[in-house]
Amino acid sequence: MIIERVYAAVGPHREDAWPWDVPCVRALLADGLRFTAPVTFLVGENGSGKSTLVEALAEGFGLDSWGGSHDWRYASHRPKSALGERIRFDAAPRGRRMMGSWSARKGFFLRAETALDALDREGFAPDTISHGEGFLAAFRHKFLRPGLYVMDEPEAALSFSSCLELLGHVNELARSGGQVVCATHSPLLTALPGADIVEVGEHGMRRAAWDQLALVDHWRRYLADPRSYLRHVLG
Repeated sequence: MIIERVYAAVGPHREDAWPWDVPCVRALLADGLRFTAPVTFLVGENGSGKSTLVEALAEGFGLDSWGGSHDWRYASHRPKSALGERIRFDAAPRGRRMMGSWSARKGFFLRAETALDALDREGFAPDTISHGEGFLAAFRHKFLRPGLYVMDEPEAALSFSSCLELLGHVNELARSGGQVVCATHSPLLTALPGADIVEVGEHGMRRAAWDQLALVDHWRRYLADPRSYLRHVLG
């Protein structure tokens, strides 16, 4: 792994102001987040703060919040987020050289809503291939070297079989010394053997087993009996 713990160095602040009022951010301020496996999934409902966490982690590592690799200068002119500029890391033994030298850092930040622009800058010409194919091209050609790879809902553009291919790339990357942190709603991705799963919500942050996740339970129930869910939303 590259990093074994992330935390935030924050001075006096308003606890009722964003992002400090988000429960998972409060948990990060209080205890930090320790990484126990090369692949970590953050799961939670929309608005739970998981995207806020992964964006800040990427910014703290030196990745553009707009998305892309560490080799590119920032495409976005906006300053770092309030949380991102305060993120700090404890390096894992294998990551000390990388964390000690800005030029030695390698990685990629892939976020669903800005992926087309990031993929274009990385040379994957999204105007000539589908959105999902662009994602897979990035996985095949950029997710190779040891480094920190941060993803925010990569499943948004991927089919079932493409998600399986992504898992293969993530697994191989972890085996070769890379580290992955991914915010997701996907029960398919979070089923990766050996991955650590952190569930974020009103409780803050807590680790959970795959079969204990609310999202897994909902998908199981829905696939078993879609009408039991649809009758509440279709009238």
